[in-house]
Amino acid sequence: MGQGLLHDVRPVIRLDADVLVVGGGAAGLATAVTAARNGLQVIVLERYGFCGGGAVAGLSGTVCGLYSATENNNGPEQVVFGFADEFVRRLEGAGGLAGPVRYGKTLTRVHDPIMWRETADAMLVEAGVEVLYHTVATRVLMDGDRVEGVQAWSKQGPLDIRARIVVDASGDADVVAMAGLPSFVGDNGRVQNPTMIFRLGGVDVEAFTAVYGEDTIMPAQVSAMIADANASGRFTLPRSKIWLFATTHAGELLCNCTRITGADGRELNTLFYKDFAEAEVRGRQQMREYARFFRENLAGCGRAFVIDTGVQVGVRQTRQVEGVKKLGNNDVVQGTKFTDGIARSPWPIELHSGSKPRVEWLLDDVYEIPYGCFVPRQGENLLVAGRCLSAEHEAVASARVTAQCFSYGHAVGHAASIAVRDNIAPRDISGRELRDVLNRDGARLDA
Repeated sequence: MGQGLLHDVRPVIRLDADVLVVGGGAAGLATAVTAARNGLQVIVLERYGFCGGGAVAGLSGTVCGLYSATENNNGPEQVVFGFADEFVRRLEGAGGLAGPVRYGKTLTRVHDPIMWRETADAMLVEAGVEVLYHTVATRVLMDGDRVEGVQAWSKQGPLDIRARIVVDASGDADVVAMAGLPSFVGDNGRVQNPTMIFRLGGVDVEAFTAVYGEDTIMPAQVSAMIADANASGRFTLPRSKIWLFATTHAGELLCNCTRITGADGRELNTLFYKDFAEAEVRGRQQMREYARFFRENLAGCGRAFVIDTGVQVGVRQTRQVEGVKKLGNNDVVQGTKFTDGIARSPWPIELHSGSKPRVEWLLDDVYEIPYGCFVPRQGENLLVAGRCLSAEHEAVASARVTAQCFSYGHAVGHAASIAVRDNIAPRDISGRELRDVLNRDGARLDA
């Protein structure tokens, strides 16, 4: 039997841009729109037929990280602005965003995933971004340690995309990995487990809320019921502390409750194709178990039914870049500020492992994320944006959420614009000057 040869007779299509953004999640969207508004030619490469990343494909369903956490009952205090605030206002104006709801000691907002996609589409079109949906980066184009672009797969044929600045907003640091640049995975390879989020219809939300309260983190009585049901053997419910959110639709709950591990008990790592496939199958199995438990045991859920799940499991953590700087666990819990801080966050460390996720709050304060967390320690012409930033294991359990990913993209979009306009390397951009640019563009980092 002869050796197979790589073969594709279709012609390679060459595309050129000032900025290439790989990944259309919250960070990629913000990067692309910001750079395009600065007059640059921008291409976004996205594997799905829509933008949204974990917020939409993973159905995380909430815009977390906008509001401070507090034990005072003084109402919501928004502390994150800029692109995040603009997107929220546009989505709210379209009827696709619920008002702030209680999430432990802070607040979050539930969105309509279809309207999220449409809002992203509109912003990209208005900014003049060229969007390549259903397209996957397969190789990186290098000149020494300089990233020149990527090769990509599309239905039409292979693409050769060149850009003056490449932004890895893949969530998994795919470009970083293909280029062989320094990266790391979780805590010595251990990552937080993925989850299969789903929407439940047919719920009497008023009756549900009357019994369990307004907090979307379910009370201890629900956790105890789940633990007892799991111990009885009648259900397979490996996670007892769960989040249930009323959505923008009547009679609907967004359910973040599964804990997906392998048949051998391992935390699954979706960087491995076998783990990714196993997570999808086991995630759907768990979804059915939790939905059945809710119908049989929770107030208002007697006639509930599953509407849909995420297009894929929600991924919390995989590969991250080794950056010029690294956000530390202590930076989060101590509210550290940086002179080159280009984003701020009030969100707690939300560490998912075991049957009960651990939440560690930062009260009445924010921490900042420095620009160097998005600049690779090695490699030129490349920036990262989103949850593949350079951050320690517990720090990324806070820094990965949606409002902050919008903020990262806002900053990286401006950094890419400065690099192209001034013909300088991203690592030579002053984080302090970038902070000033962001403040002029509504980020309010010094508010």
